[in-house]
Amino acid sequence: MANILPQQAGLTVNGVVYRYTTVKNPEDNLVVYVQNKDALGNGYVFREKDDWTGLPGNVIRKIVPVNNININRWGDGSIETEGFGTVQDASVVYTYQYDPCFQANSPGCPGYVDPLAVNITEVEVVDPLGYDYIQQEMDRKATLKDQEQEDRDRKRIRAEMKSINDRLEKALSIGNNALMIAEAQVKEAQLFAMAQIPSSYEIELLGGEYEESVIIKDSKLPDNKKMFRNNLIQQILHEELVNSQYKNKK
Repeated sequence: MANILPQQAGLTVNGVVYRYTTVKNPEDNLVVYVQNKDALGNGYVFREKDDWTGLPGNVIRKIVPVNNININRWGDGSIETEGFGTVQDASVVYTYQYDPCFQANSPGCPGYVDPLAVNITEVEVVDPLGYDYIQQEMDRKATLKDQEQEDRDRKRIRAEMKSINDRLEKALSIGNNALMIAEAQVKEAQLFAMAQIPSSYEIELLGGEYEESVIIKDSKLPDNKKMFRNNLIQQILHEELVNSQYKNKK
């Protein structure tokens, strides 16, 4: 049967069409069987009987429907006779179709399940976050993101500290310059003041008597306001220099 029927999964035979001619005497007994063995079991999957007893020889054409039998069950076919007579010019044709229920969930097929009748509450919902490897991957990405943010914050803080240090160095440089200028001015004032003092207070006086020629009207001499002002300015500058040195050390 492999040379007669196409070997395709899901095909079923739904009819057998045969034709043959008998040669016999009318008074002789003759029975003809058109048959196929069951390839998956014992006996026959198809067997049709024609009784020619008491009939003269003739040609027969016959269509026999079968109930969509799978091609896997169709074994070797044959025509057998019992009695007296022969069979000539025999021809057997099988009609077949594809079984729509072979690999499909179609209405009318055995085991058909209506998708609209499925109880939605019976569907198991699986949380993808419950899988360990997915959670581990998410944790890894979150940790990497935190590290990247931490690196960005660290770079930003370094940049801010550098800017602050640059401004401090610039301010200290300006302060040091001002301090040096102030110190130079103070030293210059001190040198100028020292230049006004005589190198020696000792002078040689001639002998004799000197009569008092200066008459002081008032018994109290007035203070020198100009010298007092100079001393006050020097004291203020000195205190500012001392305070600025302590500020720089802090």
